[in-house]
Amino acid sequence: MRNSRFTSVLLAGVTTLAALAIGVGPAVADPSDPAAVTASPDASPDASPDAFPGGQDVEVFAEDGAISRTKVPSASPFVAEQSMSVDAAGAAAAAAAGDGAVTKVVNNGSTDSKLDVVMIGDGYTASEQDKFRKDAAAKWKDISAVEPYATYRKLFNVWAVGAVSAQSGVSGDPKQDTVRKTALGSHFWCNSIERLLCVDTKAVDAYAAKAPQADLVIVVANTAKYGGAGYGSTQSPLGYEGIATVAGGNAASGQIAVHETGHSLGKLADEYWADGAGPYKGAEPTQPNITTLSADRMRQDKTKWYRWLGKTSPDGGTVGAYQGGSNYPTGLNRPTDNSVMRSLGREFNLPGREAMIAGFYRHASTLSSATPVTTRLTATDRLTVDLPVSGTKLRWYLDGKEVTALRDHKTIAVSDLGPTGPKPAAHELKAVANDPTSSVIDPALTPALTRSLVWSVTR
Repeated sequence: MRNSRFTSVLLAGVTTLAALAIGVGPAVADPSDPAAVTASPDASPDASPDAFPGGQDVEVFAEDGAISRTKVPSASPFVAEQSMSVDAAGAAAAAAAGDGAVTKVVNNGSTDSKLDVVMIGDGYTASEQDKFRKDAAAKWKDISAVEPYATYRKLFNVWAVGAVSAQSGVSGDPKQDTVRKTALGSHFWCNSIERLLCVDTKAVDAYAAKAPQADLVIVVANTAKYGGAGYGSTQSPLGYEGIATVAGGNAASGQIAVHETGHSLGKLADEYWADGAGPYKGAEPTQPNITTLSADRMRQDKTKWYRWLGKTSPDGGTVGAYQGGSNYPTGLNRPTDNSVMRSLGREFNLPGREAMIAGFYRHASTLSSATPVTTRLTATDRLTVDLPVSGTKLRWYLDGKEVTALRDHKTIAVSDLGPTGPKPAAHELKAVANDPTSSVIDPALTPALTRSLVWSVTR
């Protein structure tokens, strides 16, 4: 579901991004500002903070799951000229090849009540678009198998946008000097890092705009080589939060997208640190999974994840205050020893899972209906609502009084309400749905778990 304030904004420029990949030394960042990252001393000389004006700070993922950071340019030298051109003849040729065609991968309802994920293919030719759609579906299956996605998967719509490339595959595969011009310019060896799979973010924005809505964007590259990237701090003019790039033919790359959404949807900090970095001496970070405080101080101040302290976490161990996080080995604490925000292949910890669910509900709703609330209902009508999350509690109210006989009924006959009073008196019918999950316990987040819809009923 796209925030309406973005719908009239034209595509322009490239926003600040963060990405995921493999194999370079880490950097140090202020955790209260995810974009404030300096380049690693182990990165190539071109990775200095001033090397790429307007460039992107990126996370780097090793195949063993370790994570670090570097900096890369925002544009790609491998983007096909046709995909960036406004030439009418070129646009007509691309359209004839099916460029930008949108397909539903998962359809759980109206974009107004769902979190809309847009998968964009790159390196797939016109004859390979079926392959792209299969790869996109498989990648979403991998992502949505991870909690809390698995429990909340019906909150999502998934769209596939077929970007037609003239050449099959991506640059840097199988060799560093392999060059393929593609619609989004996907390429390994980005900033001389083999597994870092970068894209042209301006081209991504252009294709994302073709989908009905875009809350989260994943680029699926036509390659089986492990790698990817995650642009977690993006706020596009289109309104979507974050871009992830993944290898369409590599099952392990889906974990990169899971971690990236921890930043974009959960607003979580990283829980790893850079060896040799100095202690953190800044202010208390804003992210919910990193703090300057000890466990005792959190309890005393009733802040951060104090409600979760001592509880067994799905990523293993007990929630506490573990030293190190957000690139700093000291001065900051994280909730658990090793969640997915520290290493790939792990689960979200309890505070992280809570933040992810809150992120889902920023875009999606626990209650929706195909019957618009502007519809004036009569005694002959039947009304159906959708409760996408299992276990959601539903209550019906007529003129403020609960109709207890209809509790948890997703379809009701208006005649069963029995409204009284003079004809043609109008009555207010309200449906209230609440997700009672035990995974969200912060009172500041629980209001998003409840949604109501109101209709007018006449006798």
